Amino acid sequence: MALEVAIKKRFEKFKLDVAFTAEHGVTGLLGASGCGKSMTLKCIAGIETPDEGRIVLDGRTLFDRERHINLPPQQRRVGYLFQHYALFPNMTVAQNIAAGVREGSRAERAERAAGMIRTFYLEGLEGKRPRQLSGGQQQRVALARILASAPQVLLLDEPFSALDSYLKWQVELELMDLLEAFPGTTLFVTHSRDEVYRLCQDVCVLDHGRSEPLQPVRTLFEAPTTLPACLLSGCKNISQAKKLPNGQVETVDWGVTLAAGRPVPEDLTYVAVRSHHLRVVDVPGENVIPCQVERVVEDVFSTVLLCTTPGGVAGLSRLRVELPKGTLQDVGTQVLLRIPPASLLLLTSGGRGSGV
Repeated sequence: MALEVAIKKRFEKFKLDVAFTAEHGVTGLLGASGCGKSMTLKCIAGIETPDEGRIVLDGRTLFDRERHINLPPQQRRVGYLFQHYALFPNMTVAQNIAAGVREGSRAERAERAAGMIRTFYLEGLEGKRPRQLSGGQQQRVALARILASAPQVLLLDEPFSALDSYLKWQVELELMDLLEAFPGTTLFVTHSRDEVYRLCQDVCVLDHGRSEPLQPVRTLFEAPTTLPACLLSGCKNISQAKKLPNGQVETVDWGVTLAAGRPVPEDLTYVAVRSHHLRVVDVPGENVIPCQVERVVEDVFSTVLLCTTPGGVAGLSRLRVELPKGTLQDVGTQVLLRIPPASLLLLTSGGRGSGV
């Protein structure tokens, strides 16, 4: 089963331009707030109407502007979990779930609702209303109501945003189990790289309304190719860069020339390195940057050094290095930091537009 999306929608100061194909399993839509993630889900669900493009679910056209096809939400077989679950406040748990069952006799609908209550471990809560439930229980009720309608695709919009931090881990584990058992396609919207890493197989990065090509989650973290993807993957050390004729790269912000160890793209604009890939060495050499320790921060499981590089751009000429917990370094100490060529990330600007 596949969900094909290629849509555009214009707003006064923002343009949504998204294209991807999500197969069976969980696909993440990753991006900062305001990049168009939730709007993409609303277009797929039929809540919003794109200006251009088409949406096809398992060969069935949900939307096609040129062919004048625009199925109403109730005919799309799409289950949409809103950020705050959208449960009916005056209905009980059993009534909320029963509201999701759309087909069959009254007895068949009641049996399906009862089956969802058992599946989501909601026995004993049937008569309670949403305000009497914990955040995790509310989410289970919302998912039970959605799955009671037998959707072909699940749309999860920041499903942990309404939960207190101490509940998120348990609810996430429960959701993992449910998604593994779901036979269709799931789109998971988030701004959290950690959630994408744990829950998704593939990811589509959205930046200012524009989507980047779909890629495996492992690729996003091991070898991002654009600045937006690199930033969203959590990389802290980034410099503007230029490709040199000899195949090396000039790091504008760090003030050094580095070897990439592989072909450099012609449209290179940035380079980056993850904090844990930097190495403290004893002697100068290839890709070794002379730095001065500016600050030492003891993190929970590591010692973090903030080091000034030879570059002259305030704030950008600094490298963040993660070392084993308890590493002794004094502020003002001179250190040599080496970037292994294979660890140097070569980045393009990516598709950046004007967004809000």
